[in-house]
Amino acid sequence: MSELEGVYHACYRRLVTQLYAFTTDLTEAQDVVQEAFARAAARPGGFTGIDNPEAWLRTVAVNVVRRRWRRRKLLDLIMLRERAAQRHVEAGPSPERTDLTDALDAIPRTYREVIVLHYYADLSVEEISATLGVPGGTVKSRLSRGRAALAERLPGYASSKSPSTPSSTSPSTASSTSPSTEVRHA
Repeated sequence: MSELEGVYHACYRRLVTQLYAFTTDLTEAQDVVQEAFARAAARPGGFTGIDNPEAWLRTVAVNVVRRRWRRRKLLDLIMLRERAAQRHVEAGPSPERTDLTDALDAIPRTYREVIVLHYYADLSVEEISATLGVPGGTVKSRLSRGRAALAERLPGYASSKSPSTPSSTSPSTASSTSPSTEVRHA
């Protein structure tokens, strides 16, 4: 088995889960993870020189999602300009979507990014900073604001203990302050 195949079997599901929480769209999550693996396969040396292939793949996938969001935003702007009279109607949530997914989808993208990377990917503040290319203080601020935004949308979350300032401790200790992940259907 090649190194790429080994990493694929070890990381694919975990990365799709993380990117699903990030995008709230399973098909898009699968697509961007596949694109990250395709980029790894296209590299002349594969994972040569990469200390943590999973972190590299996650960073690539997050960057692909961000690029798609920018392009989609621009396309939406162009389309709305051309069809001002047409109204945008979104389908209601399907029964299999959870309260947490709905809440993540409702908060600003920048907050969702750090919440998902911290709680789903178990990354530290420093690792999120490196992945997103933003200062550690910005990550901490977004985590704090993201938690507050989730607290407004998730019943029972506000009563749980949550530090006012996110720490840069290891993810295993920080996960005890994670938002409720109880799955409830709408």
